[in-house]
Amino acid sequence: MAPYPTYPPPQDDALGPHPSGAVPHPRWWERKGVRATGLATLLALSGAVIVALVREQTGTEGFLVGLGLAVLPVPLLISAFRWLDRVRPGPWRNLVFSFAWGACAAALIAIVANSFATRWIETATADPSSADTLGATVIAPIVEESAKAAAVLLVFLFRRRDFSGIVDGIVIAGVTATGFAFTENILYLGNAFGTDQLSGTGPGLSSVTAATFFVRIVMSPFAHPLFTVLTGIGFGIAALTAPDRGRARRMLLPAAGLLAAMGMHAFWNGSSSLGEYGFFAVYAAFMVPVFGLVTWLAVFVRQRELRTVRQELPAYVAAGWLATPEPFALGSLKARRLAREFAAHYGGRPAAEAVVAYESYATSLALLRHRGRKGRAGADFVARERELLEALWERRGYARAALAYGSQVAAPVWLPPVYAGPPVNRAPAYNPYLR
Repeated sequence: MAPYPTYPPPQDDALGPHPSGAVPHPRWWERKGVRATGLATLLALSGAVIVALVREQTGTEGFLVGLGLAVLPVPLLISAFRWLDRVRPGPWRNLVFSFAWGACAAALIAIVANSFATRWIETATADPSSADTLGATVIAPIVEESAKAAAVLLVFLFRRRDFSGIVDGIVIAGVTATGFAFTENILYLGNAFGTDQLSGTGPGLSSVTAATFFVRIVMSPFAHPLFTVLTGIGFGIAALTAPDRGRARRMLLPAAGLLAAMGMHAFWNGSSSLGEYGFFAVYAAFMVPVFGLVTWLAVFVRQRELRTVRQELPAYVAAGWLATPEPFALGSLKARRLAREFAAHYGGRPAAEAVVAYESYATSLALLRHRGRKGRAGADFVARERELLEALWERRGYARAALAYGSQVAAPVWLPPVYAGPPVNRAPAYNPYLR
């Protein structure tokens, strides 16, 4: 592959006017503020409607009990996905949107569509039990997984720079499904509490509420995230696909992931019809192994990203953009953590935030260069590379010292200190890519 063209290094002064002579003025519906306000309004309205619907079905007391119990696994699941996303953390706004979409919009779509479809089947067949079975094993998986996949699609289309691989797909899909499961658990636990109230069963291990809590919160809090993560993996692989491979492949991969999510969801819902121990058999023989496989894949991909960072960034050391210890430090989670702690100790929160941003930009740069060497870079490769290099150069003050410390402490062998020379105010000259 021929080296990418070079460009002059950024200067500390202004970068100059827009190439066309004037910055284009977007139309009002294209402005980010308008889109964000419209989306926030939509989610807020969906949330208000879903709260009213769930409260109507469970009653106020049941709603509060369900809410208190359903929120328990949420911090653990969100923390697990953030832990997975430590190499190149996505912005919080994407996670907030994903959780809100799952808890509000997707849950509202599912409640309305599932109820309508089940009643239609019941009317058409005059068989309520058959309608419930079809609703749980066919309608619900299709409707719910499609509604959750919409959030992944929106981030994939409109936050493309934040969605560059499999880990991003897993995180966005998992957080969306966590929000959906949160709302669904409120409904199930609230109804279970209402059943106990009607039957006069007090709180205890023999109550319906306790049984529902054990099945949904203790045994299978990862069920909905696991289903939707398959969709996220499809989108993640599509994000890695070269632009010249064709639009069809990039569309088929997410569709295949969505179909896999629907199939697994249907199989899980159908386990209740397999007899007294059908649920536990499916749980042990299917759900747990698939969960382990997906977890292994996520950790493997994360380690591969760290290895890519160590392999790709030395080219920028040779060009003078990065210091010598940085590829090792940025390719080690331990060194990254030590660098953040060092910056926070000596520079406070602004220094720690600068190091976090530096680590994220450097990872994006390494992954971008890796795609370029593999022939999978887009037409905006050069502009994006320059943007990332400028972002790194602006934050080098805190980051270089912190990463040097992190690499020195985390290195398996002693590394001699590297003299970086006197401080400079201009970025180094850019060298062509190394083959």
